[in-house]
Amino acid sequence: MEFSIFINGLSSGAFDHQFVKLYGNSEKTILRQRARFMSAAEKFSSLFPESSEISVFSAPGRTEIGGNHTDHQHGCVVAAAVSADIIALVSYNDEGVIRIVSDGYEPINISLDKLSPENEETGTSAALIRGIASAFSENGTEIGGFNSYITSDIPDGSGLSSSAAFEILIGNIIDKHYNRLPVGAEKLAFIGNYAENSYFGKKSGIMDQLVSSLGGFVFLDLEKPDSLIISQIDLNFCSAGYALCITNTQSSHSSLSSEYSAIVSEMCHVAEMLGCSVLREADENDFYERLPELRDKCSDRELLRAAHFFSENKRASLQAEALNNGDTEGFFELVNESGQSSAMLLQNIFAAGSPEYQPISLALMMSKKYLSGSGAVRVHGGGFGGTIQAFVPNYMVPGYIKEMERLFGTDCCNVLNIRSVGGYEFLI
Repeated sequence: MEFSIFINGLSSGAFDHQFVKLYGNSEKTILRQRARFMSAAEKFSSLFPESSEISVFSAPGRTEIGGNHTDHQHGCVVAAAVSADIIALVSYNDEGVIRIVSDGYEPINISLDKLSPENEETGTSAALIRGIASAFSENGTEIGGFNSYITSDIPDGSGLSSSAAFEILIGNIIDKHYNRLPVGAEKLAFIGNYAENSYFGKKSGIMDQLVSSLGGFVFLDLEKPDSLIISQIDLNFCSAGYALCITNTQSSHSSLSSEYSAIVSEMCHVAEMLGCSVLREADENDFYERLPELRDKCSDRELLRAAHFFSENKRASLQAEALNNGDTEGFFELVNESGQSSAMLLQNIFAAGSPEYQPISLALMMSKKYLSGSGAVRVHGGGFGGTIQAFVPNYMVPGYIKEMERLFGTDCCNVLNIRSVGGYEFLI
């Protein structure tokens, strides 16, 4: 669309119905998004003043509801896309160069003439961009250059998976413009995951990318990566009398890739000792029967993490069943069990190298004290740092937010809306 049409559309409210779809229908939310997109447009114009034609994209963060660290073992997950997102204003070029300016970061320039991994880019956004472009190229789909300004309201290292949202955003920018037959949401998730694993250097499963790309509230069975089982869950927590609260403990987990990779490696090591490539292929009864033998080959932490997988994988399916049946109390019981398993078996509540620093543990303790048995609370996402998740009765939300802010600062606790769509292009 023409840049001037986009600006006029923001001013006139022409995009408001799309804002409602992505962010919610309150007047305050709509006004905030108008101002946010207008600010992004002004910054884009100052960076790329020659661009008269633009495209506008969004990709959401995600919240993991159930299945903590089961995805990389081809397990089951319950998760949802959320209203916090990353947006991009884009103009395409024929120079074979991807130029990205992200708010608060140094500009990135990626030449599409060189798509092999660069060692010095490991752990950076540049690695993700190069990896995504490489995956498109290797799959025989078209790629090309573009200029973009990107801004995010997903807190970095918060556990809402800003990296997956970024990957889905870049994938959509390339896919929607350069491919006559778009690869689609599911394939874009695999492309993003490939970039994260092979270029960024973080071992992870596919759950984050799938939820960001597909949108909505979903149950995923990842047993067979080539034929995933994906089902929608129809539930509105607010109408059930509860709010989904995410508290950022101000302890970013963005530098803890090695901790996450260790979980993957350790689970895979146990699977290997059981004659499998991932734990989903292993027999739980065989695991427990062979524990004395496995202790000679695996560390105790590896065995505990494997035990977490077996119970958590079943628990995710039971959570989806409870939600589909409207059994919120049964669901909350399972959420609390999941949190206890993550703390005791998976051991992703704090980093082993810094036992004196435990903001997640503190947040969980105070949440349980405040809720006094109501709702549920657990570590959120990858763990070690970042956020916790709480299902709070609506009438207790103001007090709960106040309690969390008392410990972790103003605006640390947010009530999330579930977003029904994944990667998205704004059209007029």
